[in-house]
Amino acid sequence: MHNLIDMQKKLYPDLLEMMQERYVLLQNIELLQPIGRRALADNTHLTERHVRSEVDVLARQNLIHMSSKGMQLTKEGKLVIDQLADVMHEIMGLNVLEKQLQEILQLDNIMIVPGNSDEHDWVKQEMGKACVSFLKKRMPSDQTIAVTGGTTMAAVADMMNPFNDNRDCLFVPARGGIGEKEENQANTIAAKMARQAKGRYRLLYVPDPLSETSYRTMIKEPAVIEVLKLIQGSSFVLHGIGDAITMAQRRKTSKDIIQKLKTEKAVSEAFGYYFDADGSVVHKVRTIGLHMDDLTEGSQTVVTVAGGKSKAQAITSYFKQGRSDLLITDEAAAEAILREKSSL
Repeated sequence: MHNLIDMQKKLYPDLLEMMQERYVLLQNIELLQPIGRRALADNTHLTERHVRSEVDVLARQNLIHMSSKGMQLTKEGKLVIDQLADVMHEIMGLNVLEKQLQEILQLDNIMIVPGNSDEHDWVKQEMGKACVSFLKKRMPSDQTIAVTGGTTMAAVADMMNPFNDNRDCLFVPARGGIGEKEENQANTIAAKMARQAKGRYRLLYVPDPLSETSYRTMIKEPAVIEVLKLIQGSSFVLHGIGDAITMAQRRKTSKDIIQKLKTEKAVSEAFGYYFDADGSVVHKVRTIGLHMDDLTEGSQTVVTVAGGKSKAQAITSYFKQGRSDLLITDEAAAEAILREKSSL
């Protein structure tokens, strides 16, 4: 396959570029349907005139259906996207990018989706699709899945759908809420994943972070103890990686702690731990839920989902010591990490 694609690039470079462009158009239509031509042009950075010409071709091939509501993918269009996925992955050079990133981060499994999730929400949805696909392939029945909060995990929840063979799974929040928008709370995300996967869920009604007094009180509550055992005994963990200062502000962290994070040059956050560029922990939030120490080798499958050019340094920082069995990221983050490495 690799040799064939190399020959095609030499003989028909324009054809491969056209295939890639139309594939991206179909991807956008699938994720944003029903969508109009103007919105599609905005999302793909193409001119509206060019988009009109291309979607006319796609419609004639019965890959999309156009109506007054907007464009939608047909069954044939969905089939084409699914069948072309692996080929387009190689054509776009993402498999090469994955191998380069594996060496830098010292990670065995990396999946890269095209695009930049800083600029387009549909790229987060593509990462979400990749995460759901991985779960469907790897997860047996009757498993507990712990999920953190954040916009990326919310995108994973949006893409969740029923597992095959009626596999019964329990979704739990990895930690308490951090006072952000309800749709980005771990509780909300766990419940949505469960509904869309036709599974079950349990919620953890505790704030994050906690004062010392509140922590000592709540950790003794029977309901909290019960859910905490489920969280710590989870088989799969889905989590994101945050920018340190952004996460501290979302937690409404005190000015003193934020100044400490800035002074000690914290760049990333995960599971309530703040890391500097070398991966050293510079601050830890007092929280009820899953901690780094709970991620013991072999007992859980840990899936990290994080992308966007702005997250490159945070991703590199976390993987200096953070454990994960799979990183799902996007093209922009991967390329930024490679550039950062080459400049050293």
